[in-house]
Amino acid sequence: MTNSIPDLEEADCILITGSNTTETHPLIASRVFKAKERGAKLIVIEPRRIQLADYADLYLRQRPGTDVAWINGMMNIIISQGWQDDDFIKNRTEGFEAVREKVKEYPPEKVEQITGIPRDDLFRAAEIYAKSERSAILYAMGITQHTSGTDNALSLCNLAMLTGNIGKRGSGVNPLRGQNNVQGACDMGGLPNVFTAYQAVTDENARKKFEEAWGVKLPAQVGLTLMEMMNGAAEGKLKAMFILGENPLLSDPDIAHVKEALENLEFLAVQDIFLTETAQLADIVLAGASWAEKDGTFTGTDRRVQRIRKAIEPIGESKPDWQTICQLAKETGGKGFDYQSPEEVFAEITRLTPSYQGISYSRLDKEGIQWPCRSNDDPGTEFLHRDKFTKGLGTFTPVDFREPAELPDEQYPLTLTTGRGMFQYHTGTLTRNSPTLESELSEGFIEINPLDAERLNIANDETVKVASRRGEIRIKAQITPKVDKGVVFIPFHFAESAANVLTNSALDPVAKIPELKVCAVKVEKI
Repeated sequence: MTNSIPDLEEADCILITGSNTTETHPLIASRVFKAKERGAKLIVIEPRRIQLADYADLYLRQRPGTDVAWINGMMNIIISQGWQDDDFIKNRTEGFEAVREKVKEYPPEKVEQITGIPRDDLFRAAEIYAKSERSAILYAMGITQHTSGTDNALSLCNLAMLTGNIGKRGSGVNPLRGQNNVQGACDMGGLPNVFTAYQAVTDENARKKFEEAWGVKLPAQVGLTLMEMMNGAAEGKLKAMFILGENPLLSDPDIAHVKEALENLEFLAVQDIFLTETAQLADIVLAGASWAEKDGTFTGTDRRVQRIRKAIEPIGESKPDWQTICQLAKETGGKGFDYQSPEEVFAEITRLTPSYQGISYSRLDKEGIQWPCRSNDDPGTEFLHRDKFTKGLGTFTPVDFREPAELPDEQYPLTLTTGRGMFQYHTGTLTRNSPTLESELSEGFIEINPLDAERLNIANDETVKVASRRGEIRIKAQITPKVDKGVVFIPFHFAESAANVLTNSALDPVAKIPELKVCAVKVEKI
């Protein structure tokens, strides 16, 4: 997030898209409600009528996968009405003219044809967002999990810069991370192209710094992303895999392909706290420790580094992840893995990571600190880009709308989009072991518009067959106007009716994220 979770309360307008915030980030949603109580306008733009739409001042329903078109359309309206922040554009940005020319191609009438959003509603959204003194954008995986995910994010950045909604409280572009400590994992180099804090592996100076610290020669080439690893395993190019705290046999698209890939490995090790669907395929399963059984730090979605403290000793043979990794490294000939505590590991992190340099356990004992924090007397950074962007000027990027990789046709006439529900979390590794949460929602469902249900002669709670080009599942139908005609929705938590049997593994060409949010399916009465 460019901004902080608490300062959402200071926004005058909050635009939420690609995020079912009340169900998946309820504590952040509470800040949205507090902002609304003090008069902030709420715009929700979602293909499915989520709970938050009931509280919105304006709810727009777009066709799945058409986000670039409506964002360009909003910018077209803002520029044509003269609502842009000319001073911010002139003094803080570059490349505006290219975007100005590009969005001329997206008048409201054309956007309505592409997205289904009525032109008058789009005009109203643009007016509220642009005229509010402080406007914040919240988004999640409904924006990123597309073959156009990078373009979607760039478009939202264009919109924020166009209106000067960067570098001040109650504004910004704020992605909501999908799992606890995802921000921390990325900060620590849990990506194939960077070391800690996004220091590129292709940067010779960065590489040299880590080589000297670790006493090894490091590769200069970028590694494989998740789906590239699965493809490599399926092709026999990748021989072994160590999966820690992840359940790709339920969370990744085209599960049949994932299963084939994992079974084709010569060796698979999984470390987790429950025997997940993925762990059941492993040659070796290592017992991990839960958050309550270990010390360390988490970094939240708003860049806030916080301490966690062990409440109980690890149960049975389980160990904290850092101990297992160090022991595994030593067994395979690794040097320098003689850490005695998470605090020692963190001290190395701060030594090698400029944006974490001023953070220490002693400081975190008092309160969380938001990076960048570059010295011991630096209080941290509540919001980014206050006076200038990290690179100097913010760059506008002209973006064209592209259709999703797979569209409905005669054989598969419906568009499937996926997501989460309030009472289950991700692949259910934790929540489906909670009797209380399981009693609230214990099985999957498919939401179908009443007009589609009537055409298909499907009744509420009837079990139906859903098929795509990759596989099929059986699942109960919920007949509801939450989804538009031609669109269906399935939560992906449930192995018995796994939505990701159906989803498409087509990738965004830049971020290499699969298109989990749009694919073509058919629904059949059994």
